[in-house]
Amino acid sequence: MYLQVYQDNVYVEDRKFHSFKKVARSLGYDENDISIVSFHSVSMGFSGECGRRGGYMEICGFGDDVMDEIRKVASVTLCPNIGGQILTSLAMDPPKLGDGCFENFMAEKEDIRLSLAKRAKTLASAFSSLEGMTCNRVEGAIYAFPRIHLPAAAIKAAKAEGMSPDLFYACRLLDATGIAVVPGSGFHQVSGRNKATGTWHIRCTILPGEDKIKVMIPRLKEFHESFMNEFRDRS
Repeated sequence: MYLQVYQDNVYVEDRKFHSFKKVARSLGYDENDISIVSFHSVSMGFSGECGRRGGYMEICGFGDDVMDEIRKVASVTLCPNIGGQILTSLAMDPPKLGDGCFENFMAEKEDIRLSLAKRAKTLASAFSSLEGMTCNRVEGAIYAFPRIHLPAAAIKAAKAEGMSPDLFYACRLLDATGIAVVPGSGFHQVSGRNKATGTWHIRCTILPGEDKIKVMIPRLKEFHESFMNEFRDRS
């Protein structure tokens, strides 16, 4: 059975993963009604092996002409590296009930999920405690996506540097603390360049170990307080 990204990375009890294909089939739609491509990769699995490039897909409901083109493209591209191929094979064929290592595998998998859930809660809480910043609870996947309400002076300074405000904040954070986050501009946030209703965000992964996150949060808070004070409206 083929999986979909982050299906194991769900951290709240009132949320469950539902496969698009499973829903379609439960509603009575088959391959003749809906074309579906399901993707999964080792970098977006429960352990978050980012940097390990390997994945797979299941293709349903496409004609032979389309499948021929897909096979043609696949045949002329380079193969994933050896590590990616090994991890992909393991992801597609995990230990099963009855295997000698099954119980250990499931226990380790649950330990990883619980740790990620704890990290997600810790980071979301830390971001929400900062002035002018809000963060929804991280219900799944491996990222927090807090919203930043930046002072007008910070937005003006970013414009002077030729940057979007979220990129300006991310660069200042990296320079001051070594903490790397991604500006939300690349994720279709509501444009704030010309609209008063625009929003600015940063994306931060929850993958660093619990000990590293504990060290990171005080540096983040110290930087953010200094940044807000530097650009605070004094009028």
